[in-house]
Amino acid sequence: MGATRFLVKKGAEVTVTDLRDREALRESVDALAGLPVRLKLGGHDRRDFQEAELIVVNPAVPRESPFLKIAQENGVPIDTEMNLFFRLCRAPIIGITGTNGKTTTTALVGDILRRVNPQTVVGGNIGGSLLDQIDQIQPDTPVVVELSSFQLEYLRNTGISPHIAVVTNLTANHLDRHRTMENYIEAKKGIIAHQGSGDTAVLNYDDSIVRGWKQECRGKVWFFSLRERLDQGAFVQGEKIVLNQGDHETEICGVGQLLLPGRHNLQNALASATAAWLAGAPPEAIRETFQSFQGVEHRLEFVRELGGVKYYNDSIATTPESTLAALNCFPEEITLIAGGSDKGLQFEELAEAIAARVKILILIGTTAEKIGSLVEREKDRLESKVILHHCSSLAQAVLKAQKETAKGGVVLLSPACASYDMFRNFRQRGEMFKKLVWEL
Repeated sequence: MGATRFLVKKGAEVTVTDLRDREALRESVDALAGLPVRLKLGGHDRRDFQEAELIVVNPAVPRESPFLKIAQENGVPIDTEMNLFFRLCRAPIIGITGTNGKTTTTALVGDILRRVNPQTVVGGNIGGSLLDQIDQIQPDTPVVVELSSFQLEYLRNTGISPHIAVVTNLTANHLDRHRTMENYIEAKKGIIAHQGSGDTAVLNYDDSIVRGWKQECRGKVWFFSLRERLDQGAFVQGEKIVLNQGDHETEICGVGQLLLPGRHNLQNALASATAAWLAGAPPEAIRETFQSFQGVEHRLEFVRELGGVKYYNDSIATTPESTLAALNCFPEEITLIAGGSDKGLQFEELAEAIAARVKILILIGTTAEKIGSLVEREKDRLESKVILHHCSSLAQAVLKAQKETAKGGVVLLSPACASYDMFRNFRQRGEMFKKLVWEL
């Protein structure tokens, strides 16, 4: 919607078209109320793709779409909202990507930089449209952007990469779109593809794939690590978070002072400390954020305690690795609600962890049978006592969780899958979970 508002404001004649109908897009249609736009919903007209002067495409639309092919054959340029923002932004951009942790890392960097400059802008996959703020962004405004593989795939066309590019980690994801891990990695490399000598890449030293990108970086490279002491970047030494600034080291805070739970969040903290310091934040601002930041919505978000059972919303966990990280955060008995749409990912490692750690598994969505069969296999192999249930809806799953979970346990929504089989996105899924829990 941000691109539509921006283009209308600039005087463009805008047509909004989607294969989905008005009812399916009711929320988006309502957001466009009052704008002079032409809506073509429930199908596309090939003439729109032949005669337009510019196509601004949602990056989730497959590049092999026949309608995009029509535009290409007729010489119509294809762009994205993020590409428009990168071209128009007057300030250096901090871009953050990775399979897991990018949302939390983006929020952490934004929080740190707001302590230095309250005008800091945070957006991309997190927050609202950046184009809505483009006119207020000054050359010295800190800008922090979360970037998906879909967005980076198109960003390559601009010849622009972020001034500071952060890569949290890489594991298989979105293989329904990218087909192979190699293609997925290549899409992610858009974040460093056009960096120059004055730019910096911040890479995860502990991830062998990401560490290997150093050879392809044209600018400076800094690392962060949970395991190794670094000459430049943030790392863990004993129970301390340390930032090596090249010529000296600064102790940021104790690991135990970080409010966010789990080793994965410690890694996110290291990435954000390195990026924020490179962007001009002093160690004191980093320390203050680490000691006060409580997390992002839909990521291990505490919802409520009812009958001695705690409910957590981790709807943003759309990969097996994210759910693995979530399971490692709870010593209590876990009732896990998982499953969703199939992105072509592998669940073997997660199934083993579920059999070993979870007391009750409640499965929903397209992947329910796939995950369930793997867990049954691991259950037999490990002689696990995990109890499996299949539910047809999230509402049914929440009721089942309340009924089956004993006092002192945890109910965790951490799907390990995308949401598109049942919801518009992970946010809607998470909001629904919270609503259902509060209605218990």
